[in-house]
Amino acid sequence: MTILDGKKISNDIKNEIAEEVTKMKERGEKVPHLAAIIVGNDGASLTYVNSKVKSCKQVGFESSLYRLPSTVSELELLDKIEELNQNDDIDGFIVQLPLPKQIDTQKVLLAVDPDKDVDGFHPTNFGKMAFDMTSFIPATPFGILELLERYDIPTKGKHTVVIGRSYIVGRPMSILMGRSGFPGNSTVTLTHEFTKNITQITSQADIIIIAVGIPDFLKGEMIKDDAVIIDVGITRVPDEDSPRGYIIKGDVDFENVSKRASYITPVPGGVGPMTVSMLLKNTLLARERHRALKKEHQS
Repeated sequence: MTILDGKKISNDIKNEIAEEVTKMKERGEKVPHLAAIIVGNDGASLTYVNSKVKSCKQVGFESSLYRLPSTVSELELLDKIEELNQNDDIDGFIVQLPLPKQIDTQKVLLAVDPDKDVDGFHPTNFGKMAFDMTSFIPATPFGILELLERYDIPTKGKHTVVIGRSYIVGRPMSILMGRSGFPGNSTVTLTHEFTKNITQITSQADIIIIAVGIPDFLKGEMIKDDAVIIDVGITRVPDEDSPRGYIIKGDVDFENVSKRASYITPVPGGVGPMTVSMLLKNTLLARERHRALKKEHQS
């Protein structure tokens, strides 16, 4: 059994991006600039956004963080998004989810300029992805593809079962694993909370990608020997013995599933670190695209 080390691969990607940024500086080019909008004081969101800011510094990007109170109106948030859309200095930005109840998340995601949507959530980017056109792939699915590629895990003709159908992970993953090319060319089954006889399906899977947010959902007896397991789940589970008062658990019963799997991602340290790196990669792509467009207009 091989551990898919997202921490290591994530650092490799950051080093590659840092080298690219150094070359940009040597050529006298503007370095990529990633911005983030965060609404309110959600602990997990703050941690995640701070790790993005720290990662930007690490690779030589510029970064900006806009903190808005949880009482902000939808209109005020939309105004801030429009301001970032119009700011040529910013190559890409994200609006950290979840948002407070008074704000329509879909309206907010639609307001982001698709050319700056480095989270890959805008329907324009999602549609382009489905058509195999150049687009921003959502960071978590992008990270999973990168893990499969860098560990050279065969996907062609394999049966991939995706558990969970969110537009952030499950749905894009089902499209990406079925597209032509590598990683891809696999036969995909998309399952969710209403799927009957799920064990019957998972026990036939060569690759399982799970993102349901239910700790230990995937048990050892639900998989076949040598299956590849990608665990996207991350849940804080109360634990009195832990100094923090909780432990982080994935959607996979790691102890028992790892005995049968050929490859498996740990939680934490698997898919999580990849998400931030791929966000940086999308920002680098955005910078390169904006530069190419500027050149085109000038000629």
